[in-house]
Amino acid sequence: MKRTGLLLINLGTPETPDVPDVRRYLREFLSDPRVIDIAPIRRWLFLNLVILPFRPRASAKAYRKIWEERGSPLLFHGHDLVEATGKLLGDDFDVRLAMRYQRPSIGEALGRFREHGVERIVVFPLFPQYSSAAWGSAVEKVFAEAGRLWNLPSIQVVPAFYDHPAFIQAFATVASPVLEAAGAERIIMSFHGLPERHLAKSDDTHGAHCLAAPGCCDRIDQRNQYCYRTHCFATARALATALGLGETEYEVTFQSRLGRSPWIRPYTDVRIKELAAEGVKRVAVIVPSFVADCLETIEEIGIRAKEDFESRGGECLTLVPSLNSADCWARAVIEIIQDLTHSVPRDRSELVTA
Repeated sequence: MKRTGLLLINLGTPETPDVPDVRRYLREFLSDPRVIDIAPIRRWLFLNLVILPFRPRASAKAYRKIWEERGSPLLFHGHDLVEATGKLLGDDFDVRLAMRYQRPSIGEALGRFREHGVERIVVFPLFPQYSSAAWGSAVEKVFAEAGRLWNLPSIQVVPAFYDHPAFIQAFATVASPVLEAAGAERIIMSFHGLPERHLAKSDDTHGAHCLAAPGCCDRIDQRNQYCYRTHCFATARALATALGLGETEYEVTFQSRLGRSPWIRPYTDVRIKELAAEGVKRVAVIVPSFVADCLETIEEIGIRAKEDFESRGGECLTLVPSLNSADCWARAVIEIIQDLTHSVPRDRSELVTA
């Protein structure tokens, strides 16, 4: 068999929590027209006059709260996942990590594959739910970098895996003992937010379906097959079933909004404060749009949301850890690849069923 490269892609992280490195990261990230999808001149003005003069300092302060001896959690959890999946797959596979923004870059990873004689590449964007801003941008970048090569390798891309049984079961395996210990009265499944206009642009009915009715995300069909919000609700329903949760035991919210335009609602930070005001004492938060802990999970939920909840009368907010490099997740990665790209040979099926 020809040597296969497996490229795991996540969003990105600054090299250090220092302000210049954070500014460099934010500049690259927020210059992406799939992320801030407005006219180029408006995007430049918004980035350079509104965001970059102020946000890097605040973001650097937040990054310092989560930075560990090994560095950024998103980065070292990614390297650990590469090691775990590489051990399971064996020498026929060259497994590497790349970030859409900053390093290790997608271009660097493709170069290493070429140096090691890889002739076929499986690209696995580590974004469970499809969005143009994350999954779409990462895949676009892969093909742009590959297009610079004279000899192009064969490339397969793993699609969004928002309700794949292996992904859902892995999250349930990680979450179950934490939820049992937390004794939460309410469970929140918080997903990264997006501007509502992104949903309309993904609507195959040209805006006539998404957000047009209360039940627009209850089922997936051709009209909303690329709708991020629909994928999030599908993940939540599947995960609730795997955890044995009834419809009244959990709710879905969205976090990390930026700017003044409407983002997907309900907002996590607002809902956390409302629950405290309603007299709820114990809350647990799962963030199933991230497969590795990062700024948005550890700082935004585990620190800020916890402080907001507990300062308003709540007793305890528990953040459920993400999948990171858990053994169940490494095996799930292989199973997802096997199911969705058929790139793992059948004789390796015991690796993902043990």
